[in-house]
Amino acid sequence: MDEEKVWYEAGLAFECQECGCCCTGEPGYIWVSEEEILHLADRLGIDFEAFENRFVKKVGRRKSLIELPNGDCIFFDRFQRRCKVYEERPIQCRTWPFWSSNLENLEEWEKISRSCKGCNRGAVVPLEEIQKRKGLRKM
Repeated sequence: MDEEKVWYEAGLAFECQECGCCCTGEPGYIWVSEEEILHLADRLGIDFEAFENRFVKKVGRRKSLIELPNGDCIFFDRFQRRCKVYEERPIQCRTWPFWSSNLENLEEWEKISRSCKGCNRGAVVPLEEIQKRKGLRKM
């Protein structure tokens, strides 16, 4: 069965510039699952409950990492411009910028490209990898 063709069939160029723009700025949510919380707690060498109490807020039935008052993710190191837990970062962060909302059409991709310096730079990420990342983020 053939899948419907998408506008990004040839792939999209993306190379993280480690600028931190996706980790900082406007307030929002950094959704985390129980499994992600467990991995992050292990990474920091603290128990699950202590991690939740210190780094997680409940939003309805879901959970999000907390942000600093300026909108930065709690794990963004402003001086080194890096994520402190990069290897264990949540799926939401791992799949950026290949979210359904950014891939809806070329106009949405171009819109996000104006704020994300990694879009349209570097090697082309093939369609299969884009679809894989897009499918991981079921929020």
